[in-house]
Amino acid sequence: MMKVVNIMTDTMTIRQMCDAFDVTPRTLRFYESKELLFPIREGQKRLFTKRDRARLKLILRGKRFGISLEEIRQLLDLYHMGDQQQTQITRSYEIAKERLKDMEDQRDELSEAIDDLREQIKWGEKMIASMKSPRSAAE
Repeated sequence: MMKVVNIMTDTMTIRQMCDAFDVTPRTLRFYESKELLFPIREGQKRLFTKRDRARLKLILRGKRFGISLEEIRQLLDLYHMGDQQQTQITRSYEIAKERLKDMEDQRDELSEAIDDLREQIKWGEKMIASMKSPRSAAE
């Protein structure tokens, strides 16, 4: 997907952001209301800066991994700590490790449930087969 950027101001309109990141205007306005994005306002028009684009990319990545918007906001706020992002990177790493563990646990639980369901289906197949009368099986 081609990103259209205004060379003069290096900003993108809400439509350009939607096209570039495959999100809806409502999503962008929601993130703005949650103080995750800070577009430049010109009347009703919103112009998104390079910083907004970088933040949106991180928001979408965090959401993909199941990180809450509040945690994402806190991580984004750590950017300006003045420690060359050491605090932000360290906290991001900790959250990522926790999320990976949660996802692996969910996968294991799901695999177990799938195995149990397969066994129930096999049992059901045997029950159905045993309930068929010899007459209908011969037909």
